[in-house]
Amino acid sequence: MAVTYTSREQIEVYRLSLPVTILAPLLAIFLQAFLSKAFHWFTIFDLPLLVVVFFGMARRSQVAGLVTGACIGLVQDSLTSYPLGMYGIAKTFVGFFASSLGVKLDTESVGTRLLVVSGFYVVHQVVYFTIARGLVDLSLNWSWSRELWSAGANAVLGVFLFVLMDRLKQRA
Repeated sequence: MAVTYTSREQIEVYRLSLPVTILAPLLAIFLQAFLSKAFHWFTIFDLPLLVVVFFGMARRSQVAGLVTGACIGLVQDSLTSYPLGMYGIAKTFVGFFASSLGVKLDTESVGTRLLVVSGFYVVHQVVYFTIARGLVDLSLNWSWSRELWSAGANAVLGVFLFVLMDRLKQRA
């Protein structure tokens, strides 16, 4: 059995145009904020998180993943009544690891995308919950069944959203 080595130079790195880099996260945050108010069931989705994961895996740069996660998280924080930085920290964490994982995995595969998005959703929620309970002393309730259901729903939505967003990528 032959073992192949893929160097960092052989992995395709994508960039996104400046309008896409700005408008896609803002649209995701806007839709998340207003659709969650209009349709309570929409709260199971986290569109800004899906954008962070997509951008991180497409760019494959840990610094870009950190900055993207932090910016999207802080803007999302500014729309909530909770302390500023909770989403920022959780999405920064996810952005970094999504970009790190994007270098090691075939991120174009549907199965990989399902697993990655559902895994990062759970990681995001664990980090957010830990910050809320441990640092900020908020009384949030954890429900494994809700979080796993939401992880699956976000994974399915993420696969469809990533197919649409793949058309916005440009080779670096």
